[in-house]
Amino acid sequence: MIGIFGGTFDPIHLGHLRTALDVFEALELEELRFIPLGQAVHRDQPLMPASQRLALLRAAIADQPGFVADERELHQERPSYTVDTLEDLRHELGPARPLCLLLGRDAFNAFHSWHRPERILELAHLVVMDRPGHTLPDDAELQQLMDGRVVNDGAALRERPGGRILFQPVTPLGISSTDIRRRLAQGRPIRWLVPDAVLSLLMQAQD
Repeated sequence: MIGIFGGTFDPIHLGHLRTALDVFEALELEELRFIPLGQAVHRDQPLMPASQRLALLRAAIADQPGFVADERELHQERPSYTVDTLEDLRHELGPARPLCLLLGRDAFNAFHSWHRPERILELAHLVVMDRPGHTLPDDAELQQLMDGRVVNDGAALRERPGGRILFQPVTPLGISSTDIRRRLAQGRPIRWLVPDAVLSLLMQAQD
C-alpha cells in the first residue's frame, strides 16, 4: 500500500513530517511519496522555486526509510490536478495496488469542490489526517461523498485499490510554511520548526 502526500512544501516543515510519519506507521505503508505541487489551480503559486522546494524536501526525508520525493508535478507544463497525478501513478503502479491520498482536514472539507472528486475516489483511498477525537463533517455534499465509504481502520484500505475514506488521528503541530517564510524574511530563528538539514540549506540560501 502506497501513500501519496501532495503539497506546496514551501518549505517543508516538521508539521508535514510528523503527521506523515504518523500515517506511515499506523497504516504500515510500503512507501510514502511526497509530491511537491507544480502549478497551483485554486491557490497562490508557491513562492520558493521548484528546485529549492525539491532540494529541501529531499534533505528533510533523506534519513527516513520509505519516504520518497516524487517530482513528477514539477516537470509538467500544465496545472497540477490531483486526479491527473493519480491517473499517472495508476499507470505506473498498476490497477490493483491500494493507493492512499493523504489530506488535512481543511483540504478534505473542500474536497467536493476539487476537479473530479468521484474519479479521485475511484483511483485512491482518502486518508484524512485529523486531531484525535475528530467529528465527521456535516456538510451535505461531503456526507454524500462519504456515504458507504468511511472505514475505521487501515486494514479495510488493503482490501481494494481505492474508494474508501479513513479519518486517521495524527500529532497536531501548529507550524505553517507562511510563518517560516515570514521568520526568514525578518531574520528570526526557525530552529525546531524544520529539520536541521532543511535549516542548514535555508541558512545557506540566506547568505
